[in-house]
Amino acid sequence: MIRRPSRPVRVLSSALAVGALLTTAACSDDGGDVSQAGAVARQTPSASPTTTLTEAGAVAALITAADIEDDWTQVKDSDVADWHDSLRIGDVDVDDFISGKTDSADCQRLLDGLYTDQLLGKPSGASALRGFQQGESRLLYQVAAYERTDPQESLEWLKTLPQECDQFTVTGNGGGERTAQVIETSLPKEGDDRVGLRITMTGTSDGQSATLTEDVAAVRVGTDAITVTAGGLDGGQPDSVEQAVKLGTQRLKDVLAGKTPASTPGEFD
Repeated sequence: MIRRPSRPVRVLSSALAVGALLTTAACSDDGGDVSQAGAVARQTPSASPTTTLTEAGAVAALITAADIEDDWTQVKDSDVADWHDSLRIGDVDVDDFISGKTDSADCQRLLDGLYTDQLLGKPSGASALRGFQQGESRLLYQVAAYERTDPQESLEWLKTLPQECDQFTVTGNGGGERTAQVIETSLPKEGDDRVGLRITMTGTSDGQSATLTEDVAAVRVGTDAITVTAGGLDGGQPDSVEQAVKLGTQRLKDVLAGKTPASTPGEFD
């Protein structure tokens, strides 16, 4: 039986939520010992931010269409909730794995994580998600808190996949087989740690040969993280993912610092 993971209920973005945050957010300064705090910060540059990510903060940290340029347009929240791609659904063939390779469960976890939008596991705190479309391509951007789990463990796991899940077979509905490949991609050096992947799945869609290509990025900022998935049957979207990582990481840092993220030119046009 083909497993169909259920998609989680998410907090999706809205202009009202962002507007409310922009009018209430303010920078804070507790007036503590600046010299001592500064020394600690220099000694532990990758220390987790002390601000807890709230639902409103997660929404404010989401990127906009202006951040990723090109011809991306933001889609309705209801449309994002219905995004499914049948090429992602299937069972990994355990016969593809020999001594020295990971158990097929890791590759199955990858497929399920892409389908459920939980690539780093289920968020333990606030989360928000926004979707964009450009022709036949889609881009999904998520901000989430993982304060009661460890996003770094998930990042380390993702880093192993280009070697452990470099190529494998997926059996879909009706017994049709698809070939999946995973390769490592480079990302801007943003956040405390990061990983980039390109995942391709070649099979049959509506009776025609088709290849789904998706560029994936995950960036950790303390115990919070952003994830980006972009691509489609027309190919991957590496430039848009890179832009989303650059500007999205800064937006999240601003929110965690108690600041209002700077608007991108054209954001409110």
